[in-house]
Amino acid sequence: MNALVPLPVLLPLCATGLSLAFGTRLKQLQRLISVAVLTAVLGLSVTLMIAADMRGPLTVHLGDFAPPLGITLVADRLSGLMLTVSSAVTLCVLVYSLGQGMADRDEETPVAVFHPAYLILVAGVSCTFLAGDLVNLYVGFEIMLVASFVLLTLGGTGPRIRAGSTYVIISLFSSMLFLTAIAMTYAATGTANFAQLAGRLAGLPLGVQTLIQAMLLTVFAIKAAVFPLAAWLPDSYPTAPAPVTAVFAGLLTKVGVYCMLRTETLLFPGNRLGDLLMAAALASMVVGILGAVAQTDLKRLLSFTLISHIGYMVFGIGLATRDAYGGAIVYVAHHITVQTTLFLVAGLIERRSGTTELTRIGGLAKAAPLLAALFFVPAMNLAGIPPLSGFIGKLGLMRAGVADGGVWAWILVVGSAVTSLLTLYVTAKVWNLAFWRAAPPGQAATGTVLEADSDEDDDGDEGPDRIPGTGDEPVRPRHQPAGRAVAATLHGHAVTTTTKLPLPMTGATAATVALGLAFTVFAGPLTSYTDRAAAELIARAPYVQAVLGR
Repeated sequence: MNALVPLPVLLPLCATGLSLAFGTRLKQLQRLISVAVLTAVLGLSVTLMIAADMRGPLTVHLGDFAPPLGITLVADRLSGLMLTVSSAVTLCVLVYSLGQGMADRDEETPVAVFHPAYLILVAGVSCTFLAGDLVNLYVGFEIMLVASFVLLTLGGTGPRIRAGSTYVIISLFSSMLFLTAIAMTYAATGTANFAQLAGRLAGLPLGVQTLIQAMLLTVFAIKAAVFPLAAWLPDSYPTAPAPVTAVFAGLLTKVGVYCMLRTETLLFPGNRLGDLLMAAALASMVVGILGAVAQTDLKRLLSFTLISHIGYMVFGIGLATRDAYGGAIVYVAHHITVQTTLFLVAGLIERRSGTTELTRIGGLAKAAPLLAALFFVPAMNLAGIPPLSGFIGKLGLMRAGVADGGVWAWILVVGSAVTSLLTLYVTAKVWNLAFWRAAPPGQAATGTVLEADSDEDDDGDEGPDRIPGTGDEPVRPRHQPAGRAVAATLHGHAVTTTTKLPLPMTGATAATVALGLAFTVFAGPLTSYTDRAAAELIARAPYVQAVLGR
């Protein structure tokens, strides 16, 4: 069983080579490879999750080199759950993107770039979840960074290049800080292996421990978009193609949360920086949701709710109790699926109405009832309406806060409740504007090609980012036959309104909705599993013994 541990990383990497080899000449085969590999990764992830729950952490020392020389991969309950949820979500997003590409019939869409970059992203995410040392964790981050920049800038438009550049600059800064922290850790302890660090860090002076902990938390907080290190996110994600935005918002920020969970429990027990984490959690909740209240563009609104709800997960990490960790893990799994779903729905709304600007759309509940249902369920889940999984996760965190009884814990409990109510207000605003009210005058007619909001410059002038003949000039509204989609959101700058949404896109979105509902239906087994995962994190001994063999 241990031999299966590296496969979630190796399979996507091998498939990337095949995908590049086939290129655009055999598009159907390229798509088949991507879907088959991600389906296999999902099956492997479920197998590893079940095996880790039944047998304890599974470990592999690549090359049979023992720590600290070798690369160690570890699959325990936490990483198994994260792998399973992330694999399911990335598979659904891939199907969504394939449906979008097939509907658009855009021969210029860089499929040869999209599929390899997407597979590399999946490999980087898997590497991060399975990493058993700081160096391999850094490698996973860098793999994700390379793939992320390619995916963010698909189409080469001015706004996407600017957003991608901002993302890369922030990521490179965090990478430099991460390398510095790794170097300091290795200089002080002689290892970067998690299991060995669990024993050696405690012997360092308190000031050195705190400095290393603070540096690592800063790195992971940037990745997770924890306030005040989240300013890059609302401007970076909304400009990307819908499937890219969905997987980034739903999954990549949770990689940072996972790393915080892993290091705070395994390397730095004792919760020395718990008050700081809870202050950051409160700020993320409040600032994020107030930012969402002020937005009228659906993608930017969802980006701010993402920042806000990261605060719930940091709340659980800051409390540092078994119940809090269990609630945080539940909420991470829930939020990956729900946030991904909402961004996929935003992409469907853009295709149906030509924009995600809420002031310019309406009447979708009557015109597109299936689309309305696909939005309503995850929106209520995000708001925490009982008995959905969002309510279960929030209730677990708030109960842990009440049990703790500290001042910061009570403040966070109140802040969580207020944030949840404001989230309900935000989702109700979206519902009223986009779905419930009548369509506003001037709404695009079916078959009209419109310039996407994300590709508009503020001044509307042609400039350095609007060079005629390059494909970056504005697309003027023109009439097309109803139902014909002539411009892809994976490439180019326009969307075509169409009454009939592509079946793979709606099917993939419905699958993520069903996954979110599955967390509600199987809430009992899920919370029992996360409670065992939390106990394993706090105990530390099972992880250390599995890696070091003692």
